Parts: sequence; C-alpha cells; structure tokens
Amino acid sequence: MTFPIFVTQSNGTFTASVLGDPRVASEGATKEQAVAAVTAQLQTRVTAGEVVLVNVPAPAPPRYTDDEIALMREMCDEIYRERDAQKAAEFPE
Repeated sequence: MTFPIFVTQSNGTFTASVLGDPRVASEGATKEQAVAAVTAQLQTRVTAGEVVLVNVPAPAPPRYTDDEIALMREMCDEIYRERDAQKAAEFPE
C-alpha cells in the first residue's frame, strides 16, 4: 500500500505525518528518521487488521410531485418571458 506522508521541518526537527490521519505521526533528527518511524507505525497498524472498501450508493435524486413540476415549469416560463422582454428592449428589430 502507498500512503501520502507530509514532512515539515521546524527548529532542526523533522515531523512526518500521514495525510488524512494526523494521529500517525513521528519526529526525527532527519527526514529519513521521521519517515521511517511513521512507516513502522503504518506497518503495525496494517498488520493488526484489514482494509475493507465499501461502496456507498449515491442518494436517489429528489422526486417531485406533479404540482411541484407544474410550479417549476411556470417559474421557467416566467424567467424566459422576462429574458425575452429584456432582449427585445436591448435589441429591437
């Protein structure tokens, strides 16, 4: 498995942490030491359990009643009428 590890340096100390899980972090005198310590933590965690992928289906699109659909059509018609009136005023034939 591949994990993205974020490394920072402050006051001569390197800190490495797993992006998305800041609980997996370690410090070291060098970048390599910090990354090695985080890698060891990850190996321990990965061997202690298993990774399971789940698929969460997207929610169903909203269902509108006939009255709601009619209202939306009326709103669209009104919007188009206003737009057409604006265009006619701006660009008379």
